Amino acid sequence: MAEQVAVMCDQLIKAVNVIMDAETGQIYRLEALKFCEEFKETSTFCVPCGLQLADKAQPAVVRHFGLQILEHVIKFRWNNMQQQEKVQLKECAMQLLSTGTLAILEEESHIKDVLSRITVEMIKREWPQHWPDMLKEMEALTSHGEAQTELVMLILLRLAEDVISFQTLPTQRRRDIQQTLVQNMESIFSFLMAILHVNVEDYRKLKGSPGHELQARAHCRVAVATLNTLAGYIDWVSLVHITTGNCHLLEMLCLLLSEPELQLEAAECLLIAVSRKGKLEDRKPFMLLFDDVAIHYILSAAQAVEVVERRYVFLKRLCQVLCALGGQLCSLVGSDVEVEVPANLSKYTAAFLAFTTHSSQFLKSSTQATWGALFRHETLSKDPVVVEMAIKYLRACMTNLVKVRRRTTALPFPRLDFHPETTTRVATFRAQQGEVVRIACRMVPLEAFQIAAEWLQYQITSPIDTGAATSKTAEGLCTLLSPSLVQWDAMTVFLECVVPQIFRNVAEEKLPIDQSMELLQATLNYDTKDPLILSCVLTNISALFPFIKQRPHLLPQVLYKLFNAITFEVSQESKAPRTRAVKNVRRHACFSIIKICRDHPQYLLPSFDLFYNHVKKLLSSDGTLTHMEKCLLMESLVLISNQFKDFAKQKAFLDELMASVVSDWTSEEMRQVLSDPAVFLSFVGADQVVNDQSQDTTYNQRFDPRLLQSRARWPADLEEAKAGGFVMGYTAAGAPIYRNPLTAHFLVLLPNLLALIRTNNCLFMPENMARLSVTFSRAHEVMDAERNIVLGLSQPILDIYDSAVCRTSLERMQGFLSTLYDNCFHVLGSAGVSLQQEFFSIERLSEEIAGSLLTPVKRGISLTSARVFVRQLVLSCPQEYFNSLLCPLLGPLFAYMQQVRAPRLQFCNTHGDEEEEEVVCQESQVTQEMLEEQLVRLLSREVLDLLCSCISKKLAEPAANKEEVDGKKEDMMDSVHAASPAGPTEELTELGKCLLKHENIYMTLLTLSFTSLSWKDTTNCHRTASMVCWTLLRQVTGNLLPEAVTWFYTSVLRSLQVHGQHEVCNSTLSQLAMIIYENLRPRYIELRAVMTQIPNISVETLDQYDHRLIDPNAQKLGDKKRRDQFKRLIAGTVGKALCQQFRKEVHIRNLPSLFKKTKPDKDVLGSEALGLEALFSPANDTL
Repeated sequence: MAEQVAVMCDQLIKAVNVIMDAETGQIYRLEALKFCEEFKETSTFCVPCGLQLADKAQPAVVRHFGLQILEHVIKFRWNNMQQQEKVQLKECAMQLLSTGTLAILEEESHIKDVLSRITVEMIKREWPQHWPDMLKEMEALTSHGEAQTELVMLILLRLAEDVISFQTLPTQRRRDIQQTLVQNMESIFSFLMAILHVNVEDYRKLKGSPGHELQARAHCRVAVATLNTLAGYIDWVSLVHITTGNCHLLEMLCLLLSEPELQLEAAECLLIAVSRKGKLEDRKPFMLLFDDVAIHYILSAAQAVEVVERRYVFLKRLCQVLCALGGQLCSLVGSDVEVEVPANLSKYTAAFLAFTTHSSQFLKSSTQATWGALFRHETLSKDPVVVEMAIKYLRACMTNLVKVRRRTTALPFPRLDFHPETTTRVATFRAQQGEVVRIACRMVPLEAFQIAAEWLQYQITSPIDTGAATSKTAEGLCTLLSPSLVQWDAMTVFLECVVPQIFRNVAEEKLPIDQSMELLQATLNYDTKDPLILSCVLTNISALFPFIKQRPHLLPQVLYKLFNAITFEVSQESKAPRTRAVKNVRRHACFSIIKICRDHPQYLLPSFDLFYNHVKKLLSSDGTLTHMEKCLLMESLVLISNQFKDFAKQKAFLDELMASVVSDWTSEEMRQVLSDPAVFLSFVGADQVVNDQSQDTTYNQRFDPRLLQSRARWPADLEEAKAGGFVMGYTAAGAPIYRNPLTAHFLVLLPNLLALIRTNNCLFMPENMARLSVTFSRAHEVMDAERNIVLGLSQPILDIYDSAVCRTSLERMQGFLSTLYDNCFHVLGSAGVSLQQEFFSIERLSEEIAGSLLTPVKRGISLTSARVFVRQLVLSCPQEYFNSLLCPLLGPLFAYMQQVRAPRLQFCNTHGDEEEEEVVCQESQVTQEMLEEQLVRLLSREVLDLLCSCISKKLAEPAANKEEVDGKKEDMMDSVHAASPAGPTEELTELGKCLLKHENIYMTLLTLSFTSLSWKDTTNCHRTASMVCWTLLRQVTGNLLPEAVTWFYTSVLRSLQVHGQHEVCNSTLSQLAMIIYENLRPRYIELRAVMTQIPNISVETLDQYDHRLIDPNAQKLGDKKRRDQFKRLIAGTVGKALCQQFRKEVHIRNLPSLFKKTKPDKDVLGSEALGLEALFSPANDTL
């Protein structure tokens, strides 16, 4: 046998060398790999060969393979081995641990890893029942040297990870090992602390001694391994073990923060400990970390951090430790455990502020949530230290809010964060700061305003600094990277956060009126020709505008400034196209006026005639105004007119304002253009070849339907509405019926609007596609910007604000057609909200909308129509119009989705599973396929979300207390972490009840919802399974044919095959399948036939389940046991992820349980006196 083993070992060594040799050809490598795998699976010499190959005299790769063989034997052959073989293998493994390794600094890390894996695999199968002295043996191993001590640490860490974190073994085995660990945790922690203490002390003694460097490094390596092991246990053990001995463990960790080689691991342990939740009484000892010694070591560790990656990672962990400490402070102070505000709070907040002012954006961002919690805290926010720190934080934000481009900074920390700066990241960081600034302003509103005022005054008086990068279009203008612009931009954000809090938190008589008026006057007087700076100035004017209530005489100057900005040009003589910055500042001015008219119309009403005349003058005389700018100016007039509170007066004004729009839209020429696709294409020039790509087009101005979008409103006060003539009656329930002064115009233009939608849909017909010229042949394709959004591609950050906006004719046509189509639905969607009864009572409205919306062409229902129009229509429609409007509209809509879109999505499902074609596709073809698939998925998600909102409403459920949940988690769960949703908590909405009265509609809804479960969209699957399927099905269970019930149930099981690998979907679908089976099985025996077709199902178990279900006298199981039993029944239908499908199963047998509690068989009534007879005795006078 020894010769056979030796021969086989030689062959295995050669095979391993062939596999690892970089010069080996693919065929030889595959043959060698196949030989090694077959040996592991079939050979009877695995254990002797594995032990011989694992000898430390062998090369590392050979040793690793030998140890892999032993691991494979333990994993897959352990259950078939004799007891003597198991004992022998265990002894050999222990021998490898004690003498089979090199010195700690010489041994390869992958050898240590596989050795720990081998030992842990045996522990998982034998401990504690068959290996009770395992912990003692591990402790004895540590006396053999540093290498063995490190291995023991790795074993204990992997054991905790497998049992607690990853849970890679059966429930009973996991419970046995976990409870044994808990029982021995005091001794385990004492052991770990002793190992850590000894090796840290030895390391400190030897690290400076000449000639002892290797020994010092060995002790350091052991200390690092021990800290890593502690980190694996601190996360879940009882807090008592962490805080025992007056927080000795935390004290040691704080001391280790001063050791450069150990500080990162110590900080990670400290972070895990301080982040623990649980009962407040158990967390009270954490306040010791605010004592002088702990705070001193924490602050000292943060000083003089050199720019090295490891030190920077340590600084991140230390920052997170301070954040977690702040969280504990906020939880404990002011609670029932009576914790006082720590005396060292000023030192803590000073250290925390240092992280907030650090040059690393990651560190700045990490502190924001904790600052917010401190400033919000009922007790801490009133403490003088925190109040003073709020002011310092606001001043720090003057620097932090300034955008710093990474390509322009020499700071090293951004380079160590390993991620590019993106617009989203900057916006998120600003949003975090803005929220905390608003919270701080509630504490110190006047001081915050003083800071903002000083900053704004400084910016106004400072000269413009364009920096090294200058504008391409005009000399002396800023770019996005200019120092002046980034300062103006940051100051503007700060002021916008501060001013609203002044009005909410300061009494009116204490408002800084004089100072604010001086600021507003200085801002109005500030003159600049830089569009980027001017945009910031306009924002500051809008922010300060609420103060104008106290000084109305400044209103004309404000309007003058805004109207001048609407017609802003860098150079009046230049005929070049406007830059993006100029376009934005003009648009900004328009929206500033809109904002003022919306939020403060009462200030503008006295000057309405002046305002109106100025707008009319601009509309008629200024030919440079774009159509959107004209629309916004007209919208501002409508907003002010809402303050008339007189129906007749407002209607007369709107008649005058809309006269030109109505006459244009109702003309015979326009009617023909809007209703005939061929005429429409000719009118917009889509059938013409354009050679001059810079030629601008003005045809789109006549088509913009936004002019029909009503901003006209009736007064919010009912008495004012009645006095103004806005109330035209009352509903049966007594609610007022209002009328809108713009209704007459909308009703006149509605037919043409619907015709335009229908025409847009018909543009996709082949004959109309053929009419497009070569220039505009791609006019219906998705624009590049929208494509990137749909595909989730990030937009590049480009400094394009000083570049002229030059689009090709094709791009302009694409934008025009897309915007026109979307705006039509925006107008229709807002009509229900604005006009209400007047809109919903239009005769044959549902037929007209359905005829335009569901045109049977390629486009059909768009994302915009589903999201913007139909959803708004459903939300705003009164109940009395459900039958006349929503049912005739939603029925065909959902039927269209089922008949047209569902097959397309099913194709997307199967297309991804097909084998790759031999033809190599071009990148553009692949992108187009991905785009179409994603569009179908997004549209399907919108429609199913619409279905959910139409059908179901969630019932209120009692919310669990977060602290209680966290506390239960800390006690170390005795059961597997698995999502187990409660029973269905959905009920039908009134609209849902109305829809289900129509058989064709509810069958469509059922078919659509159950079909969508199998679409490759987990979001849809979870939402539909939990909210829609049973909510619909249970309404019609008595009227279904057996074939239909079988199809519905099969659809759920099929979706388990598709989504079973996702835990949330698996749980939801299993719950749905069980509900359907339990409710319908007594009535439909066909469901049993479906169950018997499930692979590997136990018919005997199924019979037992059916017996308990059908027989009313049978013993019923609890919910959890019943749910677990049903999951085992349908386990054969659950699909696996691709990475799990070909994985060999590891089977770990359960051992006799050590902790099974026996119920006492005791007759309570007969064994002891309860005292009831004495209680009711006549001699008892206590009653």
